Amino acid sequence: MAGPDNPPEQRFGWPLTGFPAVVRGFHRPAFRYGSGHRGVDLAAVAGAPVLAAGTGTVVFAGMVAGRAVISVSHDGGLRTTYEPVTAIVNAGQRVTKGEQIGTVQPGHAGCPVAVCLHWGAFRSRAQAPNPGEAERNYVDPRWLVAGAKVRLLPMDPA
Repeated sequence: MAGPDNPPEQRFGWPLTGFPAVVRGFHRPAFRYGSGHRGVDLAAVAGAPVLAAGTGTVVFAGMVAGRAVISVSHDGGLRTTYEPVTAIVNAGQRVTKGEQIGTVQPGHAGCPVAVCLHWGAFRSRAQAPNPGEAERNYVDPRWLVAGAKVRLLPMDPA
């Protein structure tokens, strides 16, 4: 799984231009179907270009449970997802890092600001450290980005 001791096979970039603000962080679920946040929400503007975070192949571009989703498969068994996004790519299409794959749509449920992009990352079961533990397959996508800014939060005094 990508992290400080296990970097991804390729360098990834942010799926939005610049350094977007993370308005809702990653929270790994305790078990396979448990609650959690399997990605990060990035502050965005409706209609903003969504960029492929890394080179790969679009494996899905369509609707899932009423949400517009794009999934890109990358070398090494990593898959990134983007939602809600109006796609300008099709399944089977090869994309390169930084290439526009769609535009941000408003209406992401749970977003704490007016508009945000949900960006997720998932390592396939075959590539996961513990393939039988699906909850461990989710990756905080911030680890994929070289030079990501780390911000420490104050400790809770309670």
